[in-house]
Amino acid sequence: MAFELPPYPYDLLNPFREIAERHKGGIVDLSVGTPCDPPPVAVVNALSESESERGYPKSVGSSDYLKACADWLGRRFGVEVPVHEGLAGCIGTKEFVASAPNDLRLANPDKDTVLYPSVSYPSYAMGAHLAGCRSIPIPVDSNLKMDLGQVTDEDAERSLMIWINSPSNPTGELEDLTRAAEWGRERNIPVFSDECYAEFTWSTEPQTILNEGLDGVVAVHSLSKRSNLAGLRSGFYAGDPNIIHWLREIRKHAGKMIPGPVQAAAIHAFLDDDHVEVQRNLYRERLEFLKTCFGELGFSVSLPEGTFYLWIRSEELNCWEIVEELATKVGVLVTPGTFFGESCGNFVRVAAVQDMSKLSLLKERISKLS
Repeated sequence: MAFELPPYPYDLLNPFREIAERHKGGIVDLSVGTPCDPPPVAVVNALSESESERGYPKSVGSSDYLKACADWLGRRFGVEVPVHEGLAGCIGTKEFVASAPNDLRLANPDKDTVLYPSVSYPSYAMGAHLAGCRSIPIPVDSNLKMDLGQVTDEDAERSLMIWINSPSNPTGELEDLTRAAEWGRERNIPVFSDECYAEFTWSTEPQTILNEGLDGVVAVHSLSKRSNLAGLRSGFYAGDPNIIHWLREIRKHAGKMIPGPVQAAAIHAFLDDDHVEVQRNLYRERLEFLKTCFGELGFSVSLPEGTFYLWIRSEELNCWEIVEELATKVGVLVTPGTFFGESCGNFVRVAAVQDMSKLSLLKERISKLS
């Protein structure tokens, strides 16, 4: 059977975007998690100063790039990863998420299943589909955390890999990384931990699955959120040397490489932690402001354990009705919960990715409703 390509989720929001734009002052776009704040000046300047644009960059990343990534892991998480055996660069992390199942299946053609949280970023399931694999969502419990006990023996036996995401997009919940690593090792299933929001963890210190040891696990990190560099497409994956070796060799053949100037700029970002602390404070302020705004609109809202998202539920409206109502009444665009799973029909995700001057429009519009 031919693969049936679904519509790209965010294209479905275009009609509501047009509705929200009609408001005086324009749309307040809280849908896509696209950073709005400036990256460090030194990072931007480095793009034009590296003199690396003429030659082909190494697919795995330059030695300086890999060292900067490893140093950041050591500094931020207290974990040591062998630079040239346990770590490699990737072009942001979305392409890695989408391509990893296919790359792993080349080594394990008898495995045909990808496990992932039932409430999650849609690229985990899409990566499975693009590899011709079964995508099996793992139910979440009442706290929105993965219930690994519900994975059947058959699905575990057929599993190529399992994705976890902590802090979670969209819920902001933190997963039990210790339990996930143990569960995967007991069943010989590689555990891939998407940790791109790790710097924005509010209830604990930032966490990585690599603190549980490297065997059977891979952590995936990105500069997109940490440093407001989603446009550069720069990230890395680190963990089990055997898995890393296979993936980096496959990716060499595929010609996947971070552009040289991007690597040079990214080094500056990974070496600087001060700008991240500034960004943390901005996101925390916006989350608290938006919590108040949506509370005034009648929603029950809690601050997340991590990320810069609010995960909002309605008892009366489905997610598309919420999207339409918010676009119509206050000119705000949010993401419907069904983008993240079939069980999310009464949720929307709100991204704190506009500055306070823009968010003040929402406050003004709410005040005029009463």
